[in-house]
Amino acid sequence: MITKFVYTIEGLSLWVGRAFGWCILILTLSVSYEVFVRYVLNAPTVWAFDIMVQMYGALFLMAGPYALAQDAHVRGDVMYRLFPVRWQARVDFLLYLVFFFPGMLALFWYGWEIAQDSWRYKEVSWNSPARIQVYFFKTLIPVAGFLLLLQGLAELVRCWRAMKSGEWMPRLADVRETEDLLMEDTSHTPNP
Repeated sequence: MITKFVYTIEGLSLWVGRAFGWCILILTLSVSYEVFVRYVLNAPTVWAFDIMVQMYGALFLMAGPYALAQDAHVRGDVMYRLFPVRWQARVDFLLYLVFFFPGMLALFWYGWEIAQDSWRYKEVSWNSPARIQVYFFKTLIPVAGFLLLLQGLAELVRCWRAMKSGEWMPRLADVRETEDLLMEDTSHTPNP
């Protein structure tokens, strides 16, 4: 039951991260298009900058839960990695309660207010003459806060289990770094 709870939340975080990963393609195409029309055709657009900012912002916000689910956030683990798993879990549990949850609650709460105001005024961008709507984009702030809170709950459960069992629950597998794959390949190759 607990494992299903953790993996359901983790699966949602992975799905959202993969879905918003497509923002990279939109961002790349809009930057390429803008560079081409600006420097080759001498006809810059009025909308490309706004699209780039919104795609980057969406990617940044929605990649947070994905990175947390994959344990990919940067950690200062000079001493931490030397601790036994039970102590690592205790440290993580405490840090989640003291720092992570208050920060994510603030992101959700104030993000909700920001998005609400933006929708009420039908806010548009002032960065370009295109005046693209930004209220859709600002809605992602509380959504990201909520998804981070959910993933944080899964991480707390993961820590609790590690404190009891002395082992970390395996994470749902997704994309892996090339260097990790290469290291794994070399460890399986017999030495001559």
